[in-house]
Amino acid sequence: MSRTRVTSRRPVFWMVVVASLALATALVAQQRQRDDDRPPGLPRDPVPDATMINTHEIAGVRVVTVARDLSHPWGMAFLPDGDMLITERAGRLRMLRDGVLDPEPVSGVPTVLSQGLAGLMDVALHPDFAENRLVYLSYTRPVTEREGTVALVRGRLDGMALREVEDVFVAEPWGGSTAAARIAFAPDGLLYMTGGGAFGTNPDESRAQDPSSHAGKILRLRDDGSVPPDNPFVGRDGYKPEIFSLGHRNQQGLAFHPATATPLATEHAVQGGDELNVIQPGGNYGWPVVSYGRQYTGERVTGRFWADGMVEPLVFWVPSIAPSGLAFYTGDRFPEWQGNLFVGSMMTGRIGRTGHIERIVFNENGEELAREWLLTELRQRIRDVKQGPDGLL
Repeated sequence: MSRTRVTSRRPVFWMVVVASLALATALVAQQRQRDDDRPPGLPRDPVPDATMINTHEIAGVRVVTVARDLSHPWGMAFLPDGDMLITERAGRLRMLRDGVLDPEPVSGVPTVLSQGLAGLMDVALHPDFAENRLVYLSYTRPVTEREGTVALVRGRLDGMALREVEDVFVAEPWGGSTAAARIAFAPDGLLYMTGGGAFGTNPDESRAQDPSSHAGKILRLRDDGSVPPDNPFVGRDGYKPEIFSLGHRNQQGLAFHPATATPLATEHAVQGGDELNVIQPGGNYGWPVVSYGRQYTGERVTGRFWADGMVEPLVFWVPSIAPSGLAFYTGDRFPEWQGNLFVGSMMTGRIGRTGHIERIVFNENGEELAREWLLTELRQRIRDVKQGPDGLL
């Protein structure tokens, strides 16, 4: 991406940074009033065009901002030529070409219910994109004026337009308009999709534990949205056949281990108890029966941290960091970081402007050895992390 701008021999972080645009004077006034009501401690500093940071294993890492004027960017995908598609939560698909953000969005995106956390979310390319030009988007599909459900749509990218657009999967029952939906293709060509929105804490009423609901699950699909015959619950009464794992709350990140192709997902708890999970077929990850988290009022979600038959997290966070997109580093620009996992964070301990990137180091058995916080000084909500074709993050 914008390879002509790499003028330093030092490693570089590429960053896509949100700079929200007010649409009306009234909205600006409302935002200023909200800002006036907030505690004044942490500053809202502008993001620099470029800066240098020192890290534990690499000194002098250059951080470069390559795009501004985005509104709530949620997901991104690199095209084979190094250009990038970026989703904006309000329902726009943007193109970053040769390091320049096209002022016009890509046309053909379906109507999106955009309210609160709902909207256009992730973007992924078909494994054979170079031949078929297929782009996949996860989004909140309107069902009524104020309610929606998570859906997966695909279309053929033709210049600055999506054509032959069709929904290939729609979550049921509808009503999970605030669900996160990260999507990613596995090395075997199957598509994994997170279905969040299981916020309830009563185990008897939890959608995360309800096998007849797509909410609180990780789903496994063919590229046309159909069900792979070896999914763990195919043919089992009362279970949605798309379900690959269950017992999740609201998953914001999804990636595959570069050596084993095993899926890993990050998951929001409430206060504390955010998780990084190694996803096993048919696994139950416990929400809300077991949790390390507390309610927003302070009391514990449950008195149990683990239970027989439920999978414990590989990593958990107390306090919470609101983990988001994640990526294993496999490039050659940062040899010291080979095999490390990079996880986006939107805030720490419920304190705004404390987002960052966490670098997690594992041993050969996949057990955690170390964590490092990066980009804390930018005070941004980091929504996604990707490795580019140039080996940069």
